[in-house]
Amino acid sequence: MEQVKLDIDELTKVYYSIGEVAEMFNVNASLIRFWEKEFDIIKPKKNKKGNRLFTKDDVKNYQKIYYLVKERGYTLKGAKEKLKGNPEELENQQYIVSKLNKVKSFLLNLKEQL
Repeated sequence: MEQVKLDIDELTKVYYSIGEVAEMFNVNASLIRFWEKEFDIIKPKKNKKGNRLFTKDDVKNYQKIYYLVKERGYTLKGAKEKLKGNPEELENQQYIVSKLNKVKSFLLNLKEQL
């Protein structure tokens, strides 16, 4: 499973469409809608037409869900329990994995150059 390389701090818009969020995680919009129903931490705003508008916090929450379900292999039930537990621990794990992946990328690039 390819890991998503998304830096939340680089997001600049106030709201993102469901298509944009799906593209960020390389998944279908239907999965974004499904996770919205399954996880109560996802609460997008809706415009007058009923289109979902996702904030930076929503994207950050999707990143947590993606990390648990797609990268770590948690079941939906397991991911929900993990999210209810210690959120700081989860963020620290994500941060560490992200940094390790950057180091790995750097080392592989260095190896190719040698």
